Amino acid sequence: MATEATFTVPSDQFPLGTVFERLPEVTVELERIIPAQDVVIPYFWVRGVEVDDIEGAFLDHPGVENIRLVDSVADEYLLRVEWTLRYDGVLSTLMETKIPLVKAVGTNEQWTFDIRGDDRRDIAAFRERCRELDIPITLTKLHALTPIESETEIALTDTQQEALVLAYERGYFNTPRDVTMADLGDKLGISQQAVASRLRRGISSILGSTLTELRPPE
Repeated sequence: MATEATFTVPSDQFPLGTVFERLPEVTVELERIIPAQDVVIPYFWVRGVEVDDIEGAFLDHPGVENIRLVDSVADEYLLRVEWTLRYDGVLSTLMETKIPLVKAVGTNEQWTFDIRGDDRRDIAAFRERCRELDIPITLTKLHALTPIESETEIALTDTQQEALVLAYERGYFNTPRDVTMADLGDKLGISQQAVASRLRRGISSILGSTLTELRPPE
């Protein structure tokens, strides 16, 4: 089933993130991405600032070949950029794993990306490749593209989902484990016992919903 994921990376881990060094208040949003052989040429908007030379606001970066202004309205600028995929980053990894990028928004704090795969295995392959390249992505949302919210999403509380996503992202379910339950508790600001309870109840809810869906009709 088609799956959509949302993940974040630090602002300086994406080529256009260099703009925040000069213009920390701006917001950058990718408009569209067009794969063309080994080149990705997206249009993107820069919002929240008025400058005479918006192109000059982007410092040299190994992931960018060329940037030019297409149009501007007040404090909004539409630009076109040509990337070099020789730079090991989010874009080159998306192209390598053939994962479509639906949307990307960058601020001084972080970049947030929405991506889509034919199924969860595609998303898993992308995340594994990012891990191999030491690209620090953090998965914040993962869901099937269905018009109705799944029973699993309804069953999980916000705190259970937070604990499960953190545990998965930090490698708690790996063999051997990359973090301990105490590490997760420190990150969440709760006790080790509370972490154990959230994980246990969350996993129980997921299994209950999943097994119910898989149960053959009587």
